[in-house]
Amino acid sequence: MSPLALAVVAFSLAPLQTAAQSAAGAGTASTTPATPEASSSAASQAGEPVVTYVRPTERMKIRNFAFDAFGPYAFASAGITGAIQQAESRPPEWGQGWSAYGERVASSFGISLVTTTTRYTLAEAFREDTLYYRCDCKGIFPRLEHAMISTVTARRGDDGHRVLSFPAVAAPYAGTMAATLSWYPSRFNPMDGFRMGNYNLLLQAAQNLAIEFIYGGPHTLLGKKHIPVVSKIAADSTQGKTP
Repeated sequence: MSPLALAVVAFSLAPLQTAAQSAAGAGTASTTPATPEASSSAASQAGEPVVTYVRPTERMKIRNFAFDAFGPYAFASAGITGAIQQAESRPPEWGQGWSAYGERVASSFGISLVTTTTRYTLAEAFREDTLYYRCDCKGIFPRLEHAMISTVTARRGDDGHRVLSFPAVAAPYAGTMAATLSWYPSRFNPMDGFRMGNYNLLLQAAQNLAIEFIYGGPHTLLGKKHIPVVSKIAADSTQGKTP
């Protein structure tokens, strides 16, 4: 078993046990942060320094998994999602009040944790790199297309060629399916898990758009602000260098 797989198991077991024991729920949708794009052909055509794809090391994967699963954005997303569900009283069986809100936040975090753990574990098994890389292209529509395509694709091989990714597609559904079959009220079934998984997949796409246009680095809305998204955001300066 690779170092990443061992780390994923170590990181995920304790929180998942806590989530399963924390009353009716622990987990609904969160997202995973990501990294910039490094594609040498477009960069060279634009007259920019050529950067080449470099596969992340096992240490980088473990660090990124830890941030995606337990970083501030995972908790912030769980808090916001829990607040929305509280306002809409979803699911109604959980009622209202601070206890119900805590249950919904725990549920949101749990789905996020299962989603992230599944994505990294399957990516390791399939030998794929599911991290998000910002587009080195220019223009709103090319960047928009890149962000959306990245939601269901990953990089494979030493050259980082893009492929349709089973880990990227399956992970959002694994998170919501775990919730509906484990800690959601008993009236929820696999079809509800699949329906919720569609929204979780859209949430992954929304995060990619945020990384690409809002806080991912240069040419973003908050590009000049220091926001600790993840260390992988520094890929602009690290891609092409030997790890």
